[in-house]
Amino acid sequence: METKLDNHYWNERYKEQQTGWDLGIASPPLVDFFSTLTDKNLAILIPGCGNAYEAEWLLANGFTNITLIDISPLLIEKLSRKFKAQVGLGLTLVRDDFFNCTGAYDLIVEQTFFCALNPNLRQKYAEKMHQLLCKNGCLVGVLFDRDFISSPPFGGSSAEYQSLFSPLFNIEKMAPCQNSVPPRLGSELFFVMSKK
Repeated sequence: METKLDNHYWNERYKEQQTGWDLGIASPPLVDFFSTLTDKNLAILIPGCGNAYEAEWLLANGFTNITLIDISPLLIEKLSRKFKAQVGLGLTLVRDDFFNCTGAYDLIVEQTFFCALNPNLRQKYAEKMHQLLCKNGCLVGVLFDRDFISSPPFGGSSAEYQSLFSPLFNIEKMAPCQNSVPPRLGSELFFVMSKK
């Protein structure tokens, strides 16, 4: 029987601390990219935000318009305590299914969300990302370039991602990460895609 990857599933993973995807820090390839951004008012969305280390880095570096969305009530409750001072002042927290998300964003950050979704949702993911981005918006992040024995996470390849995203996005960069954390070295692709 297929596991239902719903809010109950993810709540249990957090409750049992079965969070092998959690780096404990913002992803180095993303920090390098964020460091190149000059507009601190960009509307930024981080779906499936997890413990939101990327948001923590962005807030600490002066970014003022960040939205986090996650399906786990337990996690959102934890984040509301962690970011108590910033909620409503540069940070918005949303507990919902990503596919219900609304708004228009300049930048959407992908960090272990895509690989947590059932692969039969990948086309829907690409379409939803395209819908949520502003006219000149970008989808930026890391994707696994490998397969996994048990899932989630669900793996993939550069060829698969090119085929999935190229109808909707200009793939400006998709290349092996040179600065992944050691456990992920050689298994991550960094990408930048702009909305067509």
